[in-house]
Amino acid sequence: MIRTLGIIILVAALFVGLQSVYTVSETEQALVLRLGEPVDAVNEQSDADPGLHFKLPFVMDVLIFDKRNIELDLDAEEIQASDQVRLVVDAFLRYRISDPLRFYQTFRDERGARVRLQQIMDDSLRGVIASIPSSDVISGQRAELMDRVQQAVEAQVANGNFGIDIIDVRILRADLPQQIAERVFQRMRSEREQEAARIRAEGEQQATEIRADADRQATIIRAEARADAERIRGEGDAQRNAIYAEAYNRDAEFFAFYRSMQAYENALGEGTPIVIPPDSEFFEYFRDEAGQ
Repeated sequence: MIRTLGIIILVAALFVGLQSVYTVSETEQALVLRLGEPVDAVNEQSDADPGLHFKLPFVMDVLIFDKRNIELDLDAEEIQASDQVRLVVDAFLRYRISDPLRFYQTFRDERGARVRLQQIMDDSLRGVIASIPSSDVISGQRAELMDRVQQAVEAQVANGNFGIDIIDVRILRADLPQQIAERVFQRMRSEREQEAARIRAEGEQQATEIRADADRQATIIRAEARADAERIRGEGDAQRNAIYAEAYNRDAEFFAFYRSMQAYENALGEGTPIVIPPDSEFFEYFRDEAGQ
């Protein structure tokens, strides 16, 4: 009987002892509640104190919160830009619990925080995107857009005094809905085809103008070349005639003999029969030679 009582007392003491201690790791922070009311915070961001801690059993409870950055992913949703174009936006934010007491008083737990932060993030995204055209969102100006969204979220969180710090806001995707994207793609393709047709038409017109100009210049060059050739040929003939005239004036008999030799060369080809009387003037120099 005494042994049984001792075991009961030992078990009770062990149970009470376990209810009197709790452990907080380096990645956690704790809020101690007495009868549901917070009385102490352990291992806060500003006061590192991890390890084993004591509390009053049965009257004190301990709530554990994450001390690390917490990521909150938002579901993709359609948001209308300032030009009335609807965009599918997928974003997330990271936050950190900086004051467990204020966090508990505001949200009670992380689930409540998620609901409230999703509302704040949604309002901030809609407010910022509604103030800019869709082209600015799609074209890649994400850094400025995310900065504006983060500033809007931080402002609401600061006004609410939630006991959290916003670490980062990121927009993963901001695109047109599928059905709108297909229509935009078709319109863009049609515009590009029209632009390509216009460029081809302009190119063909320029090619025609270039060919016509080249043909005109070629005609002018050929005409000028023919004119120069005729002029040079005329000058050559004039010089030739002048040389002939000068040669004739110097020795008329030799000039006559030279012209006869040229006539013989042109008229008396090999195998060419010629019927002409012997006393013809054409063979004058042959007769003289025969007489000698």
